[in-house]
Amino acid sequence: MKTLVLVEHDNQSVKDATLAVVTAAAKLGEVHALVAGSGCDAVAQQAAKIAGVATVHVADDPAYANLLAENTAPLIADLMGSHDAFLAPATTTGKNIAPRVAALLDVMQISDILSVESANTFTRPIYAGNAIATVESADAKLVITVRGTAFDKAAAEGGSASLEAVSGAGDAGLSAFVSEEIAESERPELTSAKIIVSGGRALGSSEKFEEVITPLADKLGAGIGASRAAVDAGYVPNDYQVGQTGKIVAPEVYVAIGISGAIQHLAGMKDSKTIIAINKDEDAPIFQVADLGLVADLFDAVPELTGKL
Repeated sequence: MKTLVLVEHDNQSVKDATLAVVTAAAKLGEVHALVAGSGCDAVAQQAAKIAGVATVHVADDPAYANLLAENTAPLIADLMGSHDAFLAPATTTGKNIAPRVAALLDVMQISDILSVESANTFTRPIYAGNAIATVESADAKLVITVRGTAFDKAAAEGGSASLEAVSGAGDAGLSAFVSEEIAESERPELTSAKIIVSGGRALGSSEKFEEVITPLADKLGAGIGASRAAVDAGYVPNDYQVGQTGKIVAPEVYVAIGISGAIQHLAGMKDSKTIIAINKDEDAPIFQVADLGLVADLFDAVPELTGKL
């Protein structure tokens, strides 16, 4: 069985999400990777070094510079003539491209898989992660998105894949890249951070969020997250949101401060290795998943904790 993995990148380096997808793909069979971009030779060389990858297909064309789904999906659909399964990370990019590939192939997409049970059987979360479904596909071709936190990352070094140039239809003329604004931060990116400190609506304002959460995160060298309620209230940008409609994370340590633990939020962080919760409501749902819980006023407890670190 041949699998095709979408390499997510910025035309300079491979993003970590790709490594977990390679691990998942290796459970199905021979792994081929697709690097679609513009001036992406450096990315192709990096992808060739990923352990477990046999072949890297390189589509170097200005049409693929920003992985626009309207241009990339037809390229992938063409390559699926010689592959049995297409796997992409369950990121914004992967979720944008994979459904279009599935539509072009006229198959059902299997989303956000957690494990590979057999060549056509997988597990995936349903009901915001409160239940795990085992799904079996009868389609001739598989289109799958992979939850990165559910699989170990393949080694970024050690492979020696061959490179093969491929081409597609190029620009479909359906969309155009205008611009992007990338938030720059010295903090680790949420999905790769080993420690995350998250704040909820109980903080009351963006000023209090900055005053209480930031110093603790600085002491721990942690990424900063937030519940949807805190994001909707305007305390922090959307990039900070952890949850079913935000980012799915699984750090070594997750500190939830003033977060009640709604199902939507738990779906995004309950796979964390150690969960620490601080909330003045002893009946808050977050304590049901927490490894360590402190019932206290966050405005007293967090500054004291920060001061002792």
